[in-house]
Amino acid sequence: MRANALIPLAVATMTVLAPAASAGPALLFDAYNGQVLYAEDIDDAWYPASLTKMMTAYLAFEALKSGKLTLDQKLPVSELANAQPPSKVGLPVGGELSVELALQAIIIKSANDVSVMMAEAIAGSEPAFVDLMNETAKRLGMTRTKFVNPHGLPAPDQSSSARDLAKLGRALIRDFPQHAAYWAMPEMRLGAVRMRTHNALLRTFDGADGIKTGFTCDSGYNVVASATRDNRRLMAVVLGEPNGQTRAIRAAGLLEHGFSTQGWKSLIGFSTIDSLPVSEAKPLASVRASVLAWSCGYRPKKIRVKKSPQVAELKKKVAAAKAKAAQGAGANGTGSATTGNGTAGNGATSGGAPAGSTTTVVKPAAAKPAAAAPKPTAAAPAATAQ
Repeated sequence: MRANALIPLAVATMTVLAPAASAGPALLFDAYNGQVLYAEDIDDAWYPASLTKMMTAYLAFEALKSGKLTLDQKLPVSELANAQPPSKVGLPVGGELSVELALQAIIIKSANDVSVMMAEAIAGSEPAFVDLMNETAKRLGMTRTKFVNPHGLPAPDQSSSARDLAKLGRALIRDFPQHAAYWAMPEMRLGAVRMRTHNALLRTFDGADGIKTGFTCDSGYNVVASATRDNRRLMAVVLGEPNGQTRAIRAAGLLEHGFSTQGWKSLIGFSTIDSLPVSEAKPLASVRASVLAWSCGYRPKKIRVKKSPQVAELKKKVAAAKAKAAQGAGANGTGSATTGNGTAGNGATSGGAPAGSTTTVVKPAAAKPAAAAPKPTAAAPAATAQ
């Protein structure tokens, strides 16, 4: 178990069985045989956001396998790539990045500019690459997916479903196990710059080993997450969560639920992501109104705490006491100053010293003691006390 706090089983089970009312589609399945362990609205149309980059990486792995690309090959930064908005690496036009680092930037940093660089290197142009993406999606059985760019930035016609994204995730594991390490990397370095993954489960969930997160205001917070325990690899697809924390909690809950129940569920038979009946899908819609992100217009309400009347009265009494004490101290200081001025004035008048001059006070000489009375003679009578 990792040092970080892990999601308890009880919380995980509640997350699966009682999702929030606004929760989006969710799917839990075995990555090796496709066994479905949990499914909710898996055929609804959804904006994939940066989960689109899973297909970009799939085509890059195919290009490496065919020899079209090599890991040490340099990819140039075009004007189109440089013009992409964040998330991005931000290299200048004419800069270069190796295919090795480009894959890391796409998967870990979710770099939009590098996704365009990869698309241009593989297909010659972004439109040609998009055509290749859609051809590959059809080949993988992703019947409700349409790609219009290689990075997942907002586009009205770009859509997928939890089932289709599950098929893509499973294909990545099945077809390119030699590249599995990319999905499990928590960070990458580009020169002196460290870039961290957005997949919180890689730091908090025992056995987590991939795969990709995605976010736009219209899609909400998405993730295709995987974890391996005791030679069992499960994958969870979570779409449309309101923030990154709830996305991680729900995905972790699904995975924990799967590891705890897969054994007995396998005994009663199961459906796969391919054989599970297709449900009536909801049309593509934005979830912007439920997304708790400042960039999407969310503004938390300020909570004003009403002050207790007793506290307010006590504060008034304390303030009055302080004012009274300050007034008394001021009166005492004024009286002392007046007395001092009067003494100085008398001294100046008696001595005839001009105003502003320094008056020297001469102490009177001490009076000499009276002469002692002469001692009586023997013939005189002695003095007696009366």
